[in-house]
Amino acid sequence: MSSVSLVEPDKVVRIKYLETFGFLFCHLIAALALLPWFFSWTGVILLFVGNFVFGVIGINLTYHRLVSHRAFSCPRWFECTLAVIGTSCLQYSPAHWAAVHRRHHHHTDDENDPHSPLKSFFWGHMGWLLVKKENLTRRPLLERYAKDLMRDPFYAWLETRNNWIKIGLLSWIAYFVAGFAAAYLSGSSAAAAVQFGLSLLVWGAALRTVVVWHLTWSVNSASHLWGYRNYETPDRSRNNIFVSLIVGGEWHNNHHSDPRSARQGHRRWEIDVAWLTLCAFRRLGLVNEVVLPSPALKAKIDPRLSAPAASDRLAS
Repeated sequence: MSSVSLVEPDKVVRIKYLETFGFLFCHLIAALALLPWFFSWTGVILLFVGNFVFGVIGINLTYHRLVSHRAFSCPRWFECTLAVIGTSCLQYSPAHWAAVHRRHHHHTDDENDPHSPLKSFFWGHMGWLLVKKENLTRRPLLERYAKDLMRDPFYAWLETRNNWIKIGLLSWIAYFVAGFAAAYLSGSSAAAAVQFGLSLLVWGAALRTVVVWHLTWSVNSASHLWGYRNYETPDRSRNNIFVSLIVGGEWHNNHHSDPRSARQGHRRWEIDVAWLTLCAFRRLGLVNEVVLPSPALKAKIDPRLSAPAASDRLAS
């Protein structure tokens, strides 16, 4: 395969053709949502519900706060369930995702950061996923940054033979099968059932996957370029209000100041939907050992925040 200059200025890189084809394929399937034949209100509802279930819970809460940072603990069966939800987003296996993210924290905004947008916005957003980089070779990356996860049989199985991809694609098929069955059993013709099943696949699976991709990637790109800073961290992390709200509470500068904290909203108006969801799980007895923000750190922006809020007391 020839080398092609793509995204890094003044550097020659090799394209990951399989990943690039996969991204293009998913975007093309998602683009079918523009055609009226693939529309259904159920599909639209599943798009928004899926953004919360798969994006907020699967990626923000599970891949990020639980798997990457161990910001809380939960029963084994519940952790495995959450991890499977995350794999349905087709954003690497949990161990691989965590390894990349941990490397990002180790080398934030320097030349070894996997996805710093200081090289270019496109590079930080998704360009880094499309080219081969020696320091992102999968096995050495897992060995260096996710050894603890690869010792876990469940996470190792998800990584083996790309089982995480199989789960993600099976979840797509499940949307179609469920839609076809529901329509056909309710008396619709086979053709109408196929149309309804495909509408759920396009809107609830493909478009939702692509939307969650770009929401996740916007944290890597936009939240290192634009926004305000509560803390003088040694990187370029920002609290981007728009990104933080649409991804369910990724206040990125707050996170880089205290990576292990399960709560990322530090000011009273910094809404953290993932944190509120975690509190709900805590009330149900599904979550324990929650890591809270450092009171001393929060007091730097508002001394009143050094006292635990009601939601802090709930999780303690």
